Amino acid sequence: MSKRLAYTLSLLLLLLVSIAIAKLIEVRTMPIPPNKIVGEALFKKPETIGPIIIKDTIHIAGYFNFIDSLITAYDSITNYRLTEHLLINANSWIIDTLAHTDYYTMIQRDSFVYDQHQMIVLRPNNTLLIPDSLEAQSILGAFKKTKIDINLPEYKLRILTDSVLMYSFPIRIGQNKRKYLKMGDRMTDLRTQTGKGYIIGFRRNPDFYNPVTGKQFYYTQRDDKNMTLMPQIPWIETEINGIRNGQLIHPTTNPNTLGKAYSNGCIGVKEGDAWRIYYHCPIGTPLDIRYDLHVPMTHDSILVLEDVYNIES
Repeated sequence: MSKRLAYTLSLLLLLLVSIAIAKLIEVRTMPIPPNKIVGEALFKKPETIGPIIIKDTIHIAGYFNFIDSLITAYDSITNYRLTEHLLINANSWIIDTLAHTDYYTMIQRDSFVYDQHQMIVLRPNNTLLIPDSLEAQSILGAFKKTKIDINLPEYKLRILTDSVLMYSFPIRIGQNKRKYLKMGDRMTDLRTQTGKGYIIGFRRNPDFYNPVTGKQFYYTQRDDKNMTLMPQIPWIETEINGIRNGQLIHPTTNPNTLGKAYSNGCIGVKEGDAWRIYYHCPIGTPLDIRYDLHVPMTHDSILVLEDVYNIES
């Protein structure tokens, strides 16, 4: 082999090694891509209002994008303002479907779900109905009469419509102590604050941060010790006594903590219950967070609750 040929082969080998190393570095430093939405086409503007036949499989990962595109398409041809909450309440079976994606509901069905984002919400040939103006006004009227009532020592969140109890959910509340939270960079009273206010917003695809360390996380250990990805379930933002202090209503992946003073101040609910609260309580829904230790049971009996925050003492 001539020296020139050997030199050329050495250069080629060095070039190939350099390319391989560069590709390896590129792969290792590449950010994790977001969940891809496969087969979930955006909805096109219709000419008339009629039953909507679903053509694609819609997973939780692409559910909100699909619903948003549908709302955009139909809002321009309805004689009222079409919203996500209006549409889904007119097709309430979707709320049931979403509620049943709860990890622990699936475990009871002997189905382990590692990635809730891939669960199916809508299937081909499912039918959605656009509410007519009368049904829309009926749903809107119910929204205006709906409120959330939370009694902290009772560990209960209730949804009432026109003073009629619609739902009662178990909750967890803030711990009875002060603690340094990195996210606030201060000592923080972890007790859930009482007062009156409103729902002011939603985080439909929340990011997850440990408030103590300030570090983002993506996985959770369930009560059965299994590890899963964090689920995509809306978090509910509140304003209490005119103050937006980050006190949220959101699902917990550990329902064993319900009925306890366990959180860093937020109100935790089951995953399935979080979907029902989200869809039955749109932005503007009144909220009353109280601390009542004496709960009437019947006309002549009262339940005295544990004073978890030592208010009376």
